[in-house]
Amino acid sequence: MKPGTLMQCTVLLSLCGAARAETDEARKAAFLKLIDRPRVALAAAEETSAADGFVQSKFSFASEAGERVPGILVRPAGDARRPVVVALHGTGGNKEGQLPLLKELAAKGFTAVAIDGRYHGARTKAGAGSAEYSEAILHTWRTGQGHPFLYDTVWDILRLIDYLETRPDVDPKRIGLIGFSKGGMETYLAAAVDPRIAVAVPCIGVQSFEWALDHDSWQSRVGTFQKAIDAAAKDAGVATIDAKFVRAFYDRVAPGIYGEFDGPPMVPLIAPRPLLSINGDKDARTPQSGLMACVRAAEKAYVAAGATDRFQLHLQKDTAHQVRPEALAIGVEWFVRWLRPGA
Repeated sequence: MKPGTLMQCTVLLSLCGAARAETDEARKAAFLKLIDRPRVALAAAEETSAADGFVQSKFSFASEAGERVPGILVRPAGDARRPVVVALHGTGGNKEGQLPLLKELAAKGFTAVAIDGRYHGARTKAGAGSAEYSEAILHTWRTGQGHPFLYDTVWDILRLIDYLETRPDVDPKRIGLIGFSKGGMETYLAAAVDPRIAVAVPCIGVQSFEWALDHDSWQSRVGTFQKAIDAAAKDAGVATIDAKFVRAFYDRVAPGIYGEFDGPPMVPLIAPRPLLSINGDKDARTPQSGLMACVRAAEKAYVAAGATDRFQLHLQKDTAHQVRPEALAIGVEWFVRWLRPGA
């Protein structure tokens, strides 16, 4: 290759890299603009108890006007600033369901936190289940108000980080996020746009909505809010729900979820921060071909960042929509490796 040609190639690669970076920043800005709302004072409240060398707290804070986020925190006793890991539940779950994981993390030296997602747990009249979550999604379809499917809870996560930064028992430079199913999607979306999340472990959540729609593999994911989409179809006079209607539904309740904010363009934005994706090889809610579209995009980003050791996919064999204990243990060790709770 002639020297002049080599120089031209170098310039082109540099320009391509700059263009990608500009596109990435524009995507982050667009997502943050979509979920943005007026900030209010955190007005945090907390009740704390101690037993067996651990401190457990019930806390809450305001994420926006009229919305308080309840959470639980478990940490070793003492005044040290520690790395924190936030655990996000799936559809129909609640923060209490994450207590075994929080205690395991605390035993390894972390401050461990869980919150109730929007329209879940203590943020519902029933106190459990997903009925009010589905009703909220339907309300958004009918009114265009709010984004209860994923986006509202992502906002709450960003505000949770604001809150954690105020705590004397948290090292704000070492914040990790793990989520399951719905929480897994919220994990990669939040990590993609907030660099304060130092380490991310989305579980059974990384996926391509676009791939699923293009390949008639959307049914299992839609099944998590089936009552809402059934009622929306009835409103629209649609007798049979198909990919076309699902696209229209997503456009209303989660704009961009199968486009600019889908897994393949969003997951790579986490690079070069450590990212471990845990999935099942037979999970209909995160079809493997769509998952691999995300993986390929992420691999390119981590190669470009010179951080190939910071991205891993753990694909559970013969596993549907669940996280096996051995996979969860790998996730916990990922946090130990990168957040260094003993340091």
